[in-house]
Amino acid sequence: MGKIIQLKDISKIYKVGPIEVPALMSITIDIEKNEYVAIMGPSGSGKSTLMNLIGCLDTPTQGVYILNNHDVSSLTDDQLAEVRNKEIGFVFQTFNLLPRYDIQGNVQLPLIYAGKMKAERIERAREVIDQVGLTDRINHKPNELSGGQRQRVAVARALVGNPSIILADEPTGNLDTKTSIDIMRLFSDIHRKGNTIILVTHEEDIARYAHRIIRLRDGYVESDSANPNIRID
Repeated sequence: MGKIIQLKDISKIYKVGPIEVPALMSITIDIEKNEYVAIMGPSGSGKSTLMNLIGCLDTPTQGVYILNNHDVSSLTDDQLAEVRNKEIGFVFQTFNLLPRYDIQGNVQLPLIYAGKMKAERIERAREVIDQVGLTDRINHKPNELSGGQRQRVAVARALVGNPSIILADEPTGNLDTKTSIDIMRLFSDIHRKGNTIILVTHEEDIARYAHRIIRLRDGYVESDSANPNIRID
């Protein structure tokens, strides 16, 4: 399939006054197109920092990050924003929906930022809203939806720009067990349709849906292996 992500000797050090705080130390990871990867680790392990680097929300202190054959290690903030909008769809634990917009309005937002015409935005938004099973709620606002439905809206918004990668940060953290299973089934379906999925989680049950699990500890890769017990509900 070819590599979509190549992290080579990546380190990230934060400066707090005169003190340097290492968050990641010499991380080297390759992720293939259409892989389904979970990144795990305890609090302080570096998984949030790694997610921010993969998602082009931050740049490494040292090392090289090749995303879809482009070196994004030392881009400016504006350049990073352009890469994010094109390559990555984000799904967050807290949904991050705008309360004054209905589902269609929320899902269209990335296409507005990308400068797409109105007719194209509406057509594409309806496609992904249908994909996540919310066509009958298309004119509802977030406060009229359940937690699971809100996360489905967030997934549709992540998909609407046809990104190379879906990056999900604790996507079931605010959901009950049954709803979490529904959302993870949706991610499995998205993966089968060809997307690369990177899931950041501290929950073993959620990580088991991924085909590969990378575990971090104290800023280092503790283990990186195929998941022999993929969960299929």
